[in-house]
Amino acid sequence: MQTLEMEHYLMKPKRISVSSKRQITLPIEYCKKLNITNEVECIIKDNSIIIRPVIDTSKNNFADFILEDLINEGYKGAELLKKFKERNKQIECGINKITEEADKVAENKSPYSTIEDVFKEE
Repeated sequence: MQTLEMEHYLMKPKRISVSSKRQITLPIEYCKKLNITNEVECIIKDNSIIIRPVIDTSKNNFADFILEDLINEGYKGAELLKKFKERNKQIECGINKITEEADKVAENKSPYSTIEDVFKEE
């Protein structure tokens, strides 16, 4: 990754104090950048601690988008409900798969992909 591209993804490192109770306070700009609110997930990888936002998959944040697409496709009534449940299930399965893959990467059980890997032209 080029230095200019890295600046887009990385924020300036900060030294954070650890209290006597082993607590830390995350800088506000980090929380804002990652939409961290009440909870984070911590993982040990190599000699580092990875702190990342918790993604709540129990709430489907895609329901509005799914319904809008289905309505635009002309579905109504019982057929709309059936198609919504199908697509909602697909989204849920996709989120679960992405979460499992991220956990494997964090545990060094799988290689990670870079932005370039994901969006490269074939």
